[in-house]
Amino acid sequence: MSTREFPPASIGGVAAHVDGLAGALARAGHEVVVFSVDHDGDLPADTVTVDGARVIRARTDLPWLPDDDEVLRIASANNQMVALAAIIEHWRPDVVHAHDWHTAWAGDTLATLFAAPLVATFHSTERGRHGGHVPEGASSAINAVEAWLAYRSTAQICCSRFMMRELLEGLDPTNVELIPNGVDPRVWEPSGAIAREPLVLAWGRVQYEKGFQVLAQAMALLRGRVPGIRCVIAGRGSYLPELQSQVDIEGVSDLVNLAGFVSDDELRSLLHRAGCVVIPSLYEPFGIVALEALAAGAPTVAARTGGLAEIIEGTDAALLFEPGNARRLAEAIERVLTDAGLADDMQSKGKEVLRSRFSWDAIATSTVAVYERAISGR
Repeated sequence: MSTREFPPASIGGVAAHVDGLAGALARAGHEVVVFSVDHDGDLPADTVTVDGARVIRARTDLPWLPDDDEVLRIASANNQMVALAAIIEHWRPDVVHAHDWHTAWAGDTLATLFAAPLVATFHSTERGRHGGHVPEGASSAINAVEAWLAYRSTAQICCSRFMMRELLEGLDPTNVELIPNGVDPRVWEPSGAIAREPLVLAWGRVQYEKGFQVLAQAMALLRGRVPGIRCVIAGRGSYLPELQSQVDIEGVSDLVNLAGFVSDDELRSLLHRAGCVVIPSLYEPFGIVALEALAAGAPTVAARTGGLAEIIEGTDAALLFEPGNARRLAEAIERVLTDAGLADDMQSKGKEVLRSRFSWDAIATSTVAVYERAISGR
């Protein structure tokens, strides 16, 4: 597998997906090698083992590449991923699996070198992130790489029906498979009794489409309606300055803490204390944060959009609100924080949803079936 993200580097949900899938495949007896990127320049370039999978990281900090040209830097990292394949002796993959456009070049080259089929998972698309349009510049280049990856791959995997429609409408894939993301509840569930606080928690990449600005507006409406209410928004991203401005404009800087990056341990601690988790996305192909929140037993409110709606709709495991509607979001948060019976019922329903639909072992089995069809078709 090739991926830009793998723990400890985690920009979005792709890292959690590849980590969970790689571990489940290794437990099932498959030999798994993950090519990823060393974002900080201080991780070992040689092979390390993570949950039974061998992980090799390429460097991206070449000094002659401009920091603001993401496509160029990612392409350079892809070149090193291919070169690093040589350090594994007597290794020949049966299938190559590229995750998103960031490793399209490495995936295609490795598949060609080893005469192996290429499988691609699309976790999102550039067209979808921009509301069905592709701006000029980097976005246009990324969209072209995505289309090329769809063309070059033997099979394409999407995590939701929403994502499948997006792929079919924009990139002309040949063989699309639906396999959801998963979660390991053991990583997120509390170890003992917990006491929920009137704490509202949201986290993820701080980009406009994540909708954190809507949560800031909702917090302004909730002032005085829920005693002691406060909010933590954790994460980094290019929209952070604009979000801070929105928090100031709404007059909720005393209620909303933009925490920046938090470690996994810090995030789990926040999840176990939060009386309400909010996922206010305007665009969300899947929403693995929803699975993590449910696994932590945190009462959850999510926008009715994309993959989030597919996870939650009809399960009673969380409350849904119309994306972008701060008033409806505020009403849902107030219900969760003031109705203990509702919160308890959502927690039990969430556990059942995870057990029946989103275990990594089941997802690995479905993924192997795609691999086998790709190999036989080759």
